[in-house]
Parts: sequence; C-alpha cells; structure tokens
Amino acid sequence: MPSHISFQGQLLDIDANLREIERWDSEESLAHFLKTFWKYIDPAEFKDGWVIDAICDHLQAVVDGEIRHLILNIPPRTLKSSLCSVAFPAWVWAQRFRSHTSGPGVKFLYASYAERLSKRDSARCRRVIDSPLYQHYWSDRFTINPDQNTVQRFSNTVGGERLITSIGTSATGDGGDIIVIDDPNAADDAENEEAASIEKTLEWWHGTMPTRLNDQDKSCYIVVQQRIAENDLTGDILSNNMDDWTHVMIPMRYEWERHSVTSIGWNDPRGCDDDGEPLVVVDESGERQPRDEDAIEALKEREGTLMWPERFSDTAIASLEGRLLEWRTAGQLQQSPMPKGGGIIKREWWLNWKDEFPPFSYILAFLDTAYTEKTENDPSAITVWGVFQHDMVAHYPQGVLNVAQRTYTMQSPKVMLIDAWSDRLPIHKLVNRVAKTCTLRKVDKLLIENKASGISVSQELRRLFANEPWSVQLSDPKSLDKMARLYSVQHMFVEGMVFAPDREYVEPVIAECEVFPKGKHDDLADTTSGALRHLRDLGLLQRPPEVRYDLEEDMRHGMQRAPSPLYPS
Repeated sequence: MPSHISFQGQLLDIDANLREIERWDSEESLAHFLKTFWKYIDPAEFKDGWVIDAICDHLQAVVDGEIRHLILNIPPRTLKSSLCSVAFPAWVWAQRFRSHTSGPGVKFLYASYAERLSKRDSARCRRVIDSPLYQHYWSDRFTINPDQNTVQRFSNTVGGERLITSIGTSATGDGGDIIVIDDPNAADDAENEEAASIEKTLEWWHGTMPTRLNDQDKSCYIVVQQRIAENDLTGDILSNNMDDWTHVMIPMRYEWERHSVTSIGWNDPRGCDDDGEPLVVVDESGERQPRDEDAIEALKEREGTLMWPERFSDTAIASLEGRLLEWRTAGQLQQSPMPKGGGIIKREWWLNWKDEFPPFSYILAFLDTAYTEKTENDPSAITVWGVFQHDMVAHYPQGVLNVAQRTYTMQSPKVMLIDAWSDRLPIHKLVNRVAKTCTLRKVDKLLIENKASGISVSQELRRLFANEPWSVQLSDPKSLDKMARLYSVQHMFVEGMVFAPDREYVEPVIAECEVFPKGKHDDLADTTSGALRHLRDLGLLQRPPEVRYDLEEDMRHGMQRAPSPLYPS
C-alpha cells in the first residue's frame, strides 16, 4: 500500500492523515480516548460496552458545562476508576477548547477512602500523559512541571494540576475546578455497626468540601461509588439536595421500577425499545410507570437483564451474588442499599389490616429515648402494639371424630401496630407526649430502653403520672445487639403474626425496618424488635405450631379416663 496519495494536486501522507484523524477522534470522544490509550492504563484486554459510553457521556457533559454535580453509582470492576480518575483528567487536558472545566488549565482534586488507590490512579494518569502517543498528539499544548511532579501532586505549564487527598483530611488551601470523590468508603464499611467510617466521610463532606471548589458558580463535583448503606455519601446527597445533582444509577441486573434517566436525556438502554425510546415514563412524583400496554410485557422480559454480559456472564454474577449474600448484592451490585423487598424484615411480610381495630387483650408501648432538639442526633421513637386473637375452631373429616385427624382454622394470636412516632424533643416535652400517647391508646405497659436517657424519662413519668393505669418498666437488651434483636422476631413476620393498618404512622416504621441496619436511623426498628420480643417472652405471642401443640396436649389429656380414687369406698 502506498504511503502517499495525490489529492487535488497535493501529495498527502496517508499515515500522517490517519494519525490526525485518530487524534481528532480521541480528543472529541472520551470513550474513544479510553480505547486508544487503554494499553497505557491496564494490561488486561479491553472489553467495550454501553456502560462505558454512559459514563463518558456524563463526564463529557461536566466538561461542556451541562452538569455541575454528578453522581455515578456503578457496580465494582466496571472501569469507573480507570475512566474517572485515570483517563478523564488526561483527556480534559488534551482539549483544544479552554474553559473553567476544559483544557490543560483545569485543576483536579481527587479524594478516596484509601490513599494507596489514589496514588495508584495518579501514577497511571501520569503514565498516560507521558506515553509516546499522547506526547505525539498534544505535546504542543502543555508540559509537566518538573518541580511539581509526584504521585501526590503534579502540575503543568498552563496552570493545570492533579492533586490527591484522603477522606477525612482537611485539604486546607487546596481546591479544584473539578473535584472527584472516587469511592468515598470501602465496601466493608457497611459492616461496621457503628458506621464510624461513614459518619467520618459525611463530616468531611459537609465540613471541608463545600469550600474546596475554586469557583462556586463554575466548579464541579463528581461522586463515584458503589452503594453500601442508605446513609452513605450518595444517600446523604440525594436526601438533601437531589435537584442540584444528576444521578446515574446502573444496577448489575435491570429493575425497571428503578429505571435510570438523567438530565442530559440518557436512559438505561435496557429500558428502551428497538428505536432507543424509553419504555418507562417518570411521573411528577418520580414514580416509574410502563409507557403503554405493550411496554408492560417488554419490561417484564427485560427485568433482571445483565448490565454488561460481554464482561460479566450470568453464571459469574450468580456465583458472585451467592458469595456476597443478599445485603452486599443489593448495595454493591444493584446500587440499592437494601435487598428488593427489604432485608431482615421484608415489606411484604407486614399484613394489611383494613377494618376497624379489633378488641385488644393487651397493649404494649416501647420507647427508645434521645431527648434532644438537635437535628444531627437520633430522635426519640415510640411504637404501640396491640395483641388480639380469634377463636380456634377444630374441624374433623366427615364422619370421623379422631384427634389425630383434626385441623384448625385459627393460626395463633396476632399483634398490630396501633401507633408510632419519632421526634426530637427536650425531656419535658418528650415525657408529656409519651404520657398522652399511652393514655390515648389505653396502654397496659410502657417499656423504656434501659440507658441513661431512658432512666431519666422513666423516673419523670413515674413521678408525674403515678396514678395512670399504665405501668412503666425499663427493658434491658443485655448482650444482644440491634441486628440480633430484630432477627429474633423475624419469624413472627414470616408466619403472618404482625399486622399494620392503613394509617399514616405505619409507613415510617415499615420503611425503617425494611432498610435496617443500613438506614439513617434505627429507633423505630429497635422499638419494634423490643416490643415483639417482650410480648413473646410474656407468652402472649405464641407461634402457630406452639398454639396447636398446647391445644392438642390439653385435649389429649382431657380425653383420658379419669384416674381411680386413692381410697375407694
């Protein structure tokens, strides 16, 4: 093949023109840049997929000024760090067009939970920039400053900079035009019951990061993470100022009811028809609905479709899900910090009660105290439960009167959530509201968790309301942690013993139990386990097999022949 051709009277170098086209394509497209420079980033084979295009489209929208605050929730091993922390800054510095977020003058600030990973990605980014191909394409635009060239921090001759910091450090004096938080927490931080690491991250985010933007009107935040808890950094951001953020959420297996659509018009392609039009519409409340009747069937077929089958086979993901178990799969793979339907206590296990309250044989309230008005602290919470039961009716096969062949229509005593609330109150207001609740609901006993604040509240209640018909008792969970306590009453939900009416106070309790132990608060969930455990220990909530066994024993003994008198006449 000739190396030159004649075109309109000019002799053109074919190889030079092909290289110029390649340079142009790499400069125009971050996805193309990643493929071209992959050999300098990772020795592993590059596997393409729509996920890469989705990430790149949103990162480019940041550079173009369309997005200022971006969240990327993506499963692990999907090249998110290779893209966001390695290729992205190198690509931005290669841009001809210069703005606050484009060109070699852009300052990047990177933060991660692990400095080791930040240094690794910084070194890989530096390797891309130093590569012969990158230098051939863009060496005329900038050079690296030799006096500031470390993995911690390197800069260029046009003012651009790439700096790394660790979550929790002050970063005093350092800022960025584009600040990237790449994995703010390790995946196993979710297993920490006290969530100290997550809280540390949130304190750093709210206390340090707001002042780190070089320009409050033009600079950008990018948060990249796999979900680990409801109160992780993503959860905190979305619960406070979702309108300011573009949220890209890509689960490993597609769930159409969580279909992701973003501000730049991007839709998860698994929820689109053959023409690329979304099968899902989002109403004003954010609920996802099928576009039409035909879309219902299409979405059913697509439910569970893998994100990237070229890279993650169904067999491999099924094996990974088995090893991660339900909670980790929900967060790390599905980007939902709770399993579908809930974790320890699934939403569908709560039985709906649509009628008026039945007559209750016993009513118990459980209070978890935290008397304070500070919004950063946990609230006090109370749940009220009523025990009720039906008559047990025995049935026999026609023409047979045999105990062994008897069946029953009634399963066991039931329990219903008849009131609940949580609030941040000073002690005098808390005591009065608790007393009002107990009186209104005709409570037989009020249990209060045995801790410092609980002891004070119990003393005040006994002092001020000693003549009320309800008693006050401290409850000591002893050595059982909160998770173990909720697991200990799980069977009551599974066996259909727990009811909830159609009342406003019910949803917060169900929602908190559903996400426990990954929720922001656990007070309502803790009162739920405490109340049900106490009712069970009192013998008021027997399981169906226990009720049947006791009745069988009573009837069996009752049918036995009366014993002979000791002293017959």
